[in-house]
This record gives sequence, structure tokens and C-alpha cells, in this order.
Amino acid sequence: MTQFFSTLPLAVKIVLMYVIPIALAIGLGVAMAFTKRLGLVTLFLYLVGLIVAVMIFFTLPDYIRAGGPLVVLLILLLILLVTYVFERSFTLKRSRGRAAVPAFMREFRDQLHKGDLMGAISTCNNQGGATANILRAGLERFMQTAQERLAMDKRIAETQRAIEEANMLETPLLERNLIALTTIASIATMVGLLGTTIGMIRAFRAMAHAGAPDAVQLAVGISEALINTAGGLLNGIGGIVSNNYFQNKVDQMNYQNDEAAYEMVQMLTNLKQG
Repeated sequence: MTQFFSTLPLAVKIVLMYVIPIALAIGLGVAMAFTKRLGLVTLFLYLVGLIVAVMIFFTLPDYIRAGGPLVVLLILLLILLVTYVFERSFTLKRSRGRAAVPAFMREFRDQLHKGDLMGAISTCNNQGGATANILRAGLERFMQTAQERLAMDKRIAETQRAIEEANMLETPLLERNLIALTTIASIATMVGLLGTTIGMIRAFRAMAHAGAPDAVQLAVGISEALINTAGGLLNGIGGIVSNNYFQNKVDQMNYQNDEAAYEMVQMLTNLKQG
């Protein structure tokens, strides 16, 4: 199989090494962001990712393939990492809604100042996203309590409870697959360390021969150790940086949602008191 892939034209190797993995990562990242069958898409990602990782491994230069079969696993982890990065990017972009949140909030405030609650709900429906969904849930509950003829303090309490419930539904969607990024970073580091250890074992075994050490086996062992170290660090650094970046985005969105919900509650209280 190695000879077959080594005879392929350069353009085919580029397609196998770069175009197919990137297309796979983007396609499955979009699918994971929008589909409800997340488990099925994830299983497909692992299976196809493993096949692509094997194909990439046999198209790599000899000095990289010297890293051994663990390089296939490191390639698979890199494909998973890139896929989850695309998934997080698409999901968080969709969670912001159609328009920018500040522009949405200006229109939303105008509707509340006018006392047009149905218009505010319509604005939330047009906007979509986490912030609009949370505000819409609170407004709908506030309007329901008007028909139940509850006291103002109880109406506000019910509105806040609806906001909290909606926030609890939105938060897991924002944080989904963040744990996958940290898991990939941890596993990749351990796999790289395992490859390093195996390579050093081979290197020291080559030095244990009587007389002059086996220079070829010594070089192979050291090469295997360094290649796996590099692959593990590449995945580990990428996973940690990606997780921190998206975690910061999620924290900003959660703060934004809390601030918008608090502002809406205050406006509803002032609206009824006025």
C-alpha cells in the first residue's frame, strides 16, 4: 500500500492530504451544528476520519511515517479537532441570531417602551438565537400571567423563572463539544508521550548491542520519538487554544444574555408601574 500511495501524482497527494480532510471537517462541522442526530453524525465522523487518517498516513513522507502507527491516531485527533472547531464556530454564530445583538436590543427596547409586547415577541422571532429565545420566553410568560390576573410581583417572579428555564436550555447548546476540545488536547498529549516513550525504548535497545550500536535503529527510534512528540504537542496546543477561545466566547454570550434579561425585567416592571 505504501508503494501505491508513493507513486501517486503530487496533485492527488495534495487532495488526499489537504482538500479531503478540510472538506470533511467543514461538512461534518456544519452537520453537527445543525443536525439533531448528533450521535449518528459523530459516529460517522470517527469512522470516516479514521479512514482519511490512514490514507493521509500513507501519503506522508517516509521520515514522518517513521513515527509508527501512532501517527495515524494523531492525524485522526487533528481531524476531530478541526471538525469541532468548525462546529463551534457555526453553532456560536447561529446562536448570535440574524442581526447583531446590539441592533436587535435597540429594536427590542423600542417595542417595550411603546408597550408593544407582541411586537417585541415578533422581533425576537425574527432575530432568533440564544438571547432572543430567552427574552421571548420571558415575554410570553409575562403575557400569560396577565390573563391569570396575578399580582405584579408574582408576574415578575414568573417571568424570571421562565427566563431561567430558557437560559438553562440555551447554555448546554453554547457549551456543547467544548469538553471534546480539552479531551482531544489531553489524549493527543498522552499519545505523543506514548510514541516518544516507544521511540526511546527502540533507541536505547539499538545502543544495547555488543560493540558498536546499530546506528540505523538508533536513528529510527529517535525519529519516532520526536515525530510523535511533535504531533502530540500540535494537537495539544491546538485543543487548549481552541477551548479557551470558545469558552471565552460562551462566557461573553452568557453575560450578554443575563444583562439583556435583567434589562427586560426592569423595563417590564417600569412599564406596568408607569
